[in-house]
Amino acid sequence: MPLMRAMWLHYPDDARARALGTQFMWGRDLLVAPVFTKGGTSRDVYLPKGDWYDWWTNAKSAGGANVTRAVDLATMPIYVRAGAIIPFDPVRQYTSQPVTEATTLRIYGGTDGDYTLYEDDGISQDYLEMKATWTRITWNDRTKQLTIEPGAPKGATNVVRKRVFRLMLLPEGAVKEVTYAGVRMQVRF
Repeated sequence: MPLMRAMWLHYPDDARARALGTQFMWGRDLLVAPVFTKGGTSRDVYLPKGDWYDWWTNAKSAGGANVTRAVDLATMPIYVRAGAIIPFDPVRQYTSQPVTEATTLRIYGGTDGDYTLYEDDGISQDYLEMKATWTRITWNDRTKQLTIEPGAPKGATNVVRKRVFRLMLLPEGAVKEVTYAGVRMQVRF
């Protein structure tokens, strides 16, 4: 599937989502509502069923309804689905540039979630032979526990890579830092 997706791909039973052409999903977890009105100061956004978090403020909104979001030149409405796990790597100038900072995982509570982080070396064609790093990350909202473990698909070569994750539970803002070395680990908040 493409990264930029029509709303109906994830919400085929939602008539309002199927009819929208002015907002889209980025992956399955981010809802983006571009501002296209000159001089606009607010934007109506339809949130499908479920809980959603404002990307900029972490304010929680119930889905199945429209919300009005104040906008300016620096703020485009972006909402994150509850249960989403969003990775952030430090900025790089090129794919093989060494990184010394931790990868941040933004975990949006409210429901269970899962994500598989895929990383290849960025310079070779080893990915064609399914040689890369797959890290499966799951969130159990009831127990407030994050599980990080190898997640390579059958037939793939999972390249074990030691790394540091900075875990950020939102909207609470709790932060923990862990070192992952390719062995299943659980972190409780």
